[in-house]
Amino acid sequence: VVSKSTGLDYSMIAGYGQDDKVCCYTGLRAILDTEKPKYTAVCILTDREEVGFDGISGMQSQIFDTFVLEMLEKTGNTKPSSLNKTYSNTKALSADVDAAFNPNFAYAFEKNNTAYLGKGISLVKYTGARGKSGASEAPAEFVAEIRKIFDAENIKYQACELGRVDKGGGGTIALTLANRGMEVLDAGVPVMGMHSPYEITSKVDVYNAFKGYR
Repeated sequence: VVSKSTGLDYSMIAGYGQDDKVCCYTGLRAILDTEKPKYTAVCILTDREEVGFDGISGMQSQIFDTFVLEMLEKTGNTKPSSLNKTYSNTKALSADVDAAFNPNFAYAFEKNNTAYLGKGISLVKYTGARGKSGASEAPAEFVAEIRKIFDAENIKYQACELGRVDKGGGGTIALTLANRGMEVLDAGVPVMGMHSPYEITSKVDVYNAFKGYR
């Protein structure tokens, strides 16, 4: 299915599977545009997020650990604790889409704590459903650090949740990174009509997501 510009001013994108292709695209473009970073920068493109992160291509597999261990070995870090220490010094953005407010299904959203199309990349401090089942919560200090960077770089962002309590909600791969000891914050593109045949995003949000990841 071909993505198309939509809206009276063509400010939006309509297309199938933007969850999570839109974050993969912006994340990949950002890492390719990053030259000589001060610290090692990695973009992870992983699979099976909707079904529990398992399998060889999921974030629960050992393939990413193996990749990091190989990098450590090439730099002479072969102590058994090297991997865990590396993860504890790692900061990550979980590039996953967020649910944008849909007036046709307003009951599923908390209007004061939801993402809106055209207001920038969404920052989700904590996720989870049914209370806090499957939740991951970013440290307040890390959220402040990211916001400071975004403010300095004039990146448009909004803070939100993944839907109204017990109506919306959901998890991302953030908890698999947090369980490894990383500081991680969900940051992604708001999507209206998530999981529908034709999902809608704002070009403003897509561009600010790219700038944020970069």
